[in-house]
Amino acid sequence: MHSDKIKEIFSDLELKPDNSFLPLKTENLSYFIDKKEIISDLNINIFSDEITIIMGPNGAGKSIFLKLLNGIIKPTSGKILWNKKKDFSFFLGRQALVFQKPILLRRSVAANLDFIHNLTNIKDKYDQDQLLKIVDLLNKKNQPARLLSFGEQQRLSLIRALLFRPSLLMLDEPTANLDPASTKIIEDIIVSLKEFGIKIIFVTHNILQAKRLAGEVVFFDKGKLVEHKNAKEFFTNPSSKQVSKYLNGIL
Repeated sequence: MHSDKIKEIFSDLELKPDNSFLPLKTENLSYFIDKKEIISDLNINIFSDEITIIMGPNGAGKSIFLKLLNGIIKPTSGKILWNKKKDFSFFLGRQALVFQKPILLRRSVAANLDFIHNLTNIKDKYDQDQLLKIVDLLNKKNQPARLLSFGEQQRLSLIRALLFRPSLLMLDEPTANLDPASTKIIEDIIVSLKEFGIKIIFVTHNILQAKRLAGEVVFFDKGKLVEHKNAKEFFTNPSSKQVSKYLNGIL
């Protein structure tokens, strides 16, 4: 679907992104599981409205970082500051997280969307058919969501998250193991959302995808921040051995 049409549908959803939560800053952020340090003294400052890609080898702490930002889990120590504010209760209803493994209700595709829409207490109706068209699921709106293919479930999860009308959208490897067609649909939506003013933070292992989409890259290794650079510099002039190895398929 053409990006202008996607933006038109976003306008109909009354998406009104507000980046007043930026900068997003962590101070000495740490997270332990059974005394094992998963995130270690993380100090990061994200202030750009460009797409932020988080990269790193398996076990680097990338997914845990998103869950900490989302508030699903609490840090063991340290702070997360949203525009210099530690209390982010004002921001809870303005962000959404899409997991790598979709979590869907045992209901139809349409009912999964309606459930989230009703949670938001937004009385205005939304054009469900147009939203499903974006992700090529209109012909499956009455099917049980859990019978969709993995790629279809991921696409449904993405548009379902938009019903929260987020200012920040976080995605944990949203195209992992997807076919090229599904990957393109999701990437097109991500780009359109960024152009619409929604801040995107997402995790990917796909270096080519990161090169296509990233405005800046944050690289983790063993729970620590290794590099945080604009994308062009990150890919052409890495300043650490870990990143050089990763980009060359060694790490």
